[in-house]
Amino acid sequence: MRKMAEKYNGDTDTWGLTGLLHDFDYEMYPTPEEHPFKGNEILKEQGYPESICNAIMGHATYSGVPRDTDMAKALFAVDELTGFIFAVTYVRPSKSILEVQPKSVKKKLKQRSFAASVSRDDIFQGIDELNVDVTEHIQFVIDALKEKAEELGLKGVN
Repeated sequence: MRKMAEKYNGDTDTWGLTGLLHDFDYEMYPTPEEHPFKGNEILKEQGYPESICNAIMGHATYSGVPRDTDMAKALFAVDELTGFIFAVTYVRPSKSILEVQPKSVKKKLKQRSFAASVSRDDIFQGIDELNVDVTEHIQFVIDALKEKAEELGLKGVN
């Protein structure tokens, strides 16, 4: 999200924090009836800004909260895709993001049985809402992950 903030002239700290917090409640409240609603309640009680709360609510299509800011659209556009790219990375022999290309991500997106719980509809809807090219967006997310490969455990095995 910090890289998305740079791209869309947003505040990198706010966008980064939003990315970190958006699923913090998921392990305790994994159902659509609770996530992200419970987390939103907690964040509001703790005094987090409305912009963060709304973006987090908007990342769940069923929340009814519109994604009407660049930050909200960006969060939605990278959420499912980032997890999917992790999965693509982990099945490679090298387990390295440094070798992942958009072509391989797009190929895996067509395989419904691969990372089946990832919503392809959400991935493509997010890309559409940002009004960006699919391949360019996938490359952007891959590049952002490459910058943090070591921290994320995506550098691979030797």
